[in-house]
Amino acid sequence: MEDMPPGPTFFSPSSQDPLLDQREVARRIAQKYRPATDDPMYVEVLPQEPAPSSVHGIPEGFVAQRSRSPTQWFRVYRQLSKSRLTFLVVLSGMMGYSLCPSSLAVATSLPPVVRLLALAGGITLCSTAANALNQIVEAPYDAQMARTKARPLPRRALTPAHACSVAAVSAVSGVSILYACTNTLTAALGAANIVLYSFMYTPMKRHSIVNTWLGAIVGAIPPLMGWASCTGTLTLPTDAVGWILAGILYAWQFPHFNALSHAMGNEYARGGYRMMAVTNPALNQRVAFRYALALIPLCSVALPLTGTVLAMPYAVLSLIPNLLFAYAAGRFWYRPSEKTARSCFWFSLFHLPAVMVLAMACKTDLWEHVWPSPPPTAHDPSNNSTVDM
Repeated sequence: MEDMPPGPTFFSPSSQDPLLDQREVARRIAQKYRPATDDPMYVEVLPQEPAPSSVHGIPEGFVAQRSRSPTQWFRVYRQLSKSRLTFLVVLSGMMGYSLCPSSLAVATSLPPVVRLLALAGGITLCSTAANALNQIVEAPYDAQMARTKARPLPRRALTPAHACSVAAVSAVSGVSILYACTNTLTAALGAANIVLYSFMYTPMKRHSIVNTWLGAIVGAIPPLMGWASCTGTLTLPTDAVGWILAGILYAWQFPHFNALSHAMGNEYARGGYRMMAVTNPALNQRVAFRYALALIPLCSVALPLTGTVLAMPYAVLSLIPNLLFAYAAGRFWYRPSEKTARSCFWFSLFHLPAVMVLAMACKTDLWEHVWPSPPPTAHDPSNNSTVDM
């Protein structure tokens, strides 16, 4: 007993820092799930797969891929474009277009319906291009996550060259449609969004949690595109509505995505993504709740003050989904769990369309045609037609 080296007793402080131990465990876990390479063209061959045979130039075990029907190819392209995400992007762009008052719209040779359809088609193609490029870069990492391993590239439904061709055709077509049928500013915003999402946001996801804020900027651009397609400008005081709509989309994305990333935290860690839910879960929950609260003054105060929507009806009606959304985000912040995270995420999918549809239904121009303002009377001091006797 006397030869034993002195060690820490029950009452003596431990010489090891618990925080350092946690960091070491986190480092080992990240190292365990680190991909073999960052090259998206790399395809790992499993040890149990048969080695290629040089006989007749055909490897052993080769099975020719069956030809796909047009319906099957449409399903593949729909997955490549992330059709549900693209639908929300197009809906937000159409909201910016629909809320623009007729007095601010620039007259063009195209009918309004044609311009709206061209805007929707251009945004759809730009979103398809950005999502296809995103999946090309992230294909080796998507293959490691259960949520994304069924995407077209990980399951080899098409080749990276094929996906790149789809992205190039969609980008050129989308920007061209926006340029020809709307204006230069809208086309420039569409091109900028493709670059931001594909070449800045996508690679940043593996390096810094700042990617979440950059991705929110990407999601805030479509309402500006819709507004700019009508007015042709974003710098005048009357363009405040477009910026408020962009602010609503910007704030909405944090509770939406942070809740999703919390529920999929292990998946993102396995794929090597640096998300708030992985590196700082407490910050992830606070940010989600903070921006959910920010939606209340944006919808119930800022937008009604512009006069674009009926002030009191929209302020009251939009308060209902905003308070419910804030409650879901508050539960996620106060009691973080997979259940509260999924509840917040699924409610966000209801919240955004509800706020948009309410804004379109409460548009001031729409109700002026239903209940026109009464003409000024002779006793009205603002009536300039009265003659002083």
